[in-house]
Amino acid sequence: MTETGADTPTVTVREAVGVFNHQDSLQAAIDDLLEHGFDRAEISVLASEKAVADKLGHLYQRVSELEDDPNTPRTAFVSKDDVTEAKAFAISGLGYVGAVAAVGIIVASGGTLAAVIGGALAAGGVGAGLGSVLARAIGRESAKNIETQIARGGILLWVRTRDPLHETRAVEVLKKHGGSDVHIHDIVTQAEPEDDPLTGMQPDPFLPNAKV
Repeated sequence: MTETGADTPTVTVREAVGVFNHQDSLQAAIDDLLEHGFDRAEISVLASEKAVADKLGHLYQRVSELEDDPNTPRTAFVSKDDVTEAKAFAISGLGYVGAVAAVGIIVASGGTLAAVIGGALAAGGVGAGLGSVLARAIGRESAKNIETQIARGGILLWVRTRDPLHETRAVEVLKKHGGSDVHIHDIVTQAEPEDDPLTGMQPDPFLPNAKV
């Protein structure tokens, strides 16, 4: 349902939410969701601690504070396989920057990766060298983000749902893989939020109609 506010059109969406205590459980849930027809663009996790503080204006103590807050910044989940693929793809060098930007990882890292890129370029890093630096940085940022969340209650996962059947499937999958505090909520967000790095983006730059 789309609504029009004083300045910006908004849309009400329904999501399944769950908290996971282990990265492997989270990965299993995401893999299961994808096998059940969910799209990667419908799945998101909490952005970095710095990104959250910059967006909300304060640090969070427990992830439960952020579960149902529509202003909480999110990002795409970076799995261990994704990091491995990034390293394998590093030979393509700067081409990988486009893939990183496509899923909003640089934005969601709170600028940390942007600084890494700038430093590598300043040092003359190009091609495979820069790709390798990016791959390592993505892995470190992802691991740090996961560790921070676990220390504060668990890893947050949101799954956007399309209809009641979709909601039932999402809830079942999240619970099946050990998700806690699993529930459905409604959030009101901008119809096309300018600060959402995933808006209009195709995570894989090599797929048809990709926007990077």
